[in-house]
Amino acid sequence: MTLGLFMVLPMLWVAVMSLLEAAPYGGVRWGHWTTDAYLRFFMELDLDGHWVLNTDYMVIFSRSFGLALAVVVITLGVGFPLALHIALQEESKRNHMLLWITIPFWVNLLVRTYAWILLLRNGGVIEQNLNLAGFQTGGLHILYTPLATGIGLVYAYLPFMVLPIYTSLEKMDWRLFEAALDLGATRWMALRRIVIPLAMPGIVAGCLLVFIPALGAYYIPELLGGGKQMMIGSLIQSQFGAARNWPFGSALAFALLSIVLAGMLLYTRRFKKALDT
Repeated sequence: MTLGLFMVLPMLWVAVMSLLEAAPYGGVRWGHWTTDAYLRFFMELDLDGHWVLNTDYMVIFSRSFGLALAVVVITLGVGFPLALHIALQEESKRNHMLLWITIPFWVNLLVRTYAWILLLRNGGVIEQNLNLAGFQTGGLHILYTPLATGIGLVYAYLPFMVLPIYTSLEKMDWRLFEAALDLGATRWMALRRIVIPLAMPGIVAGCLLVFIPALGAYYIPELLGGGKQMMIGSLIQSQFGAARNWPFGSALAFALLSIVLAGMLLYTRRFKKALDT
């Protein structure tokens, strides 16, 4: 009942809205069913009323996917060694390290994103300290760039990568690793053939937990990127806001939601046995 009320029903509502015709002054025209909202993702109407190819929205989706994948790669490259280091510590040290990783969650993400503005802006904290250390930067020029957006996303979602991987590594029988070393395997070989495969459910879960919010992120690209490059989250917001094209906004949201659900379904089916265990 709760699942249907708070998840299934809103999804169905978005799907229905995406199949309706947009009203002239915002909202929808009930009873006027059409698939134009989905067709508009690939095409647009010219002055003669004919549909022609339009790649603008595909470029936005591609840009968002590329940024989300880059964030996943960076967080995985940082998060896996960090999770491995924590898993190898004594229990008391592990608890302290996990506490430091979860402390940022005690503060709202919007507040933390504003803090990055103070760090990255010209004349900000980072540039001041570099100048004090003898490095004359002449202005960092990082804020309101794709680099600033990437930094904000990596910072925001790194714990989502570390914690699932740590959960898998913490349950692992490390005698298997020691046995591989005794049989002549190098540390890298044992890591590649034993540790990584056993940690794969956590790695995939971490990648999904990072990829999904990074793909639809809205206010981090808006605040740190300055809204200079349109992302999926900004595009959906603009359709419900300034453009007042609710069907098209619903179609974009439903397409994004379908991608997320497909990824979750593939993960569940692929690692069902490991999850049951």
